[in-house]
Amino acid sequence: MKFPGRRKSKHYFPVDVMGRPDFNPDIEDNRKVYIVGIDQLLVDIEVEADLDFLDRMGLTVGESSVLADDVIQEIYKECINNDLILGEFAGGAVGNTLHNYSTLSDDRSVMLGTICSNITVGDYAFKYICNTSSKVDFSHLQPIDGHMARAICFVTPDHERTFAIGKGIMNELQADFIPQEVIANSSALLLTAFLLRDRQSPMYGAAMKAIEYAKNANVQVVLALGTSSLIEENQEFFQNFINEHVNIVAMNAEEAAALTGLNDPLLSAQSILDICDLTLLTVGASGLYICSWADQCHARQTKDMLYSKSIPQYNKYEYSRGQKKSDCKYPTKIYSHINPFMGGPLKIENTNGAGDSALAALLHDMSANDYHQEVVPNSPKHKGKFLTYSSIHQICKYANRASYEVLKQRSPRLSHGLPDREESLEQQSYWSS
Repeated sequence: MKFPGRRKSKHYFPVDVMGRPDFNPDIEDNRKVYIVGIDQLLVDIEVEADLDFLDRMGLTVGESSVLADDVIQEIYKECINNDLILGEFAGGAVGNTLHNYSTLSDDRSVMLGTICSNITVGDYAFKYICNTSSKVDFSHLQPIDGHMARAICFVTPDHERTFAIGKGIMNELQADFIPQEVIANSSALLLTAFLLRDRQSPMYGAAMKAIEYAKNANVQVVLALGTSSLIEENQEFFQNFINEHVNIVAMNAEEAAALTGLNDPLLSAQSILDICDLTLLTVGASGLYICSWADQCHARQTKDMLYSKSIPQYNKYEYSRGQKKSDCKYPTKIYSHINPFMGGPLKIENTNGAGDSALAALLHDMSANDYHQEVVPNSPKHKGKFLTYSSIHQICKYANRASYEVLKQRSPRLSHGLPDREESLEQQSYWSS
């Protein structure tokens, strides 16, 4: 994938003479494109566990539970004593996504949240910053007395992930610490459903204030759903929240089913488009879907084979770019699906963060669209209002490839961007898929 922006590789633009930019050295300085995310900053502690261990701790497999900090400390001690800890990583869904975005785009993103007032070498806050891309801007974090949150991630033999979370200071972000100008000038505001779990906490008020700033500035609001049990318990709340505040929703198949009550991923995505503009839906071993709206006058038919599932010929317009429904005169729903890259890694080392990596790829494409529109406003690519720079079919490829890089490693975060040149048989397969 080649995008306009702060990249070392060659940039490709539309070939129309009137749509080409003046290739001067300062072209990338015309606009500083970035995204903003709010997160409950925490450290992921990955633990090898069996089902008996989870049952003894009262945890439900595949779900995320908030436990008292002293309970988390006891579990942590037991894991250390039994040599069960596989690794400790900077974590959090938004934190992972911002890190991956900055790694893929080689450009800035901004993190909002809380961090310890006093940071010492070797503590969790220190490790969090050290293990996050230097392109992620931490200058707007709110310092709080206390300790970092911890999320113990129990990995069972079936590679399923179960989380036990100790809150620490993660929910203490105050609404008056949200920088209005930073959000207003961004390409997207990224949130997670976990921020909305406790509606009495300061974090909830801070998230709502950030959404207010984003909507007033016409900045896209992106929501990652997080865990199916939270969505299922508050289904009506999240349906109304998305309908009122959110443009893009990212989720896995279980979360989609909890939100819609439909077990078929494609039908879930179809239903979710009634309350948002674009959705990214990961379905594990079955790959991922990207679904959106497109104006009929901008809809482009696929040149690939047509497929029918629960929706006949669902991928007919997958060569179209995503749009907001409100920007379409004759809106139509568009869908694209891709199977796992190369069938998935020979050995899946980790599924934690794979969806965050896919979302980072989508956000990179969206910010590239904003950048290109600013630099080349008269390009044919901008005859109409679009959310994405590429077709949803092409973004599927990009998101799929980014997820693969996380699945084959232990860390939930990308350690490097995708290769600029794809010369191996494996990489060539990506471009021809």
